[in-house]
Amino acid sequence: MTSPAVWKRLQGFCQRSATRSLFRRPLAIASQTPIISFTFDDFPRSAWLTGGSILERAGLKGTYYASLGLMGQTAPTGEICLPQDVTALVERGHELGSHTFDHRHSWDTRTNVFERSLRENQAALDKLVPGARFRTFSYPISPPRPRTKHLVGSRFAAARGGGQTFNAGQTDLNYLSAYFLEKMRHDRDAVKHLIADNRAACGWLIFATHDVSDTPTPYGCTPGFFEDIVECAVESGARIVPVAEALDSLTIN
Repeated sequence: MTSPAVWKRLQGFCQRSATRSLFRRPLAIASQTPIISFTFDDFPRSAWLTGGSILERAGLKGTYYASLGLMGQTAPTGEICLPQDVTALVERGHELGSHTFDHRHSWDTRTNVFERSLRENQAALDKLVPGARFRTFSYPISPPRPRTKHLVGSRFAAARGGGQTFNAGQTDLNYLSAYFLEKMRHDRDAVKHLIADNRAACGWLIFATHDVSDTPTPYGCTPGFFEDIVECAVESGARIVPVAEALDSLTIN
């Protein structure tokens, strides 16, 4: 008899395989210079107030994936952004991306319910920053259902998942790979080796995390760790830009 743990791993493998193989939108990574993007899911306040300050001291901008229905609440990733954080972020040239309105599970949520949450998130942004649009998306919690992936691909220029790797050669605009820093926050060398590998491949490395705090949640990292990784990224010679800006340069080329 298959144990619950083995069954769960098998189920996860099947879900990931379905997500990666269906409804692909190919993009060839053809760049003479490696690219790195720093992204934050959920948009905790610390990702903006602390993580954003670290990026700006280095002259950089990031991408913040917001679930605007969580504004002002305390989530497992910490205190979530306030309306003034959203407007300040946009005014200062960072990218604001969508993460559904109410942080919907990307696999467990029916596609029609997921679509409603996407519309609600855009409506909330319309009230906060009239005329602003979400261009890119990050899937909350898990890989998406194939039909959900197809839906997201019809609404956004690109969507980001996980995968703990960088994008090189042929990638999928509907499910870009990303590397979550919190999974390796006790192994800086592993992250730095990945930056070097991305440089050698002239790939597109999308870093992801959540809160940036001296006492991070399990989903975030410390300011010292984050700043060290930002410095290493700069030293690699990579072009460091938000996801939408990177996408523009790759699709033009």
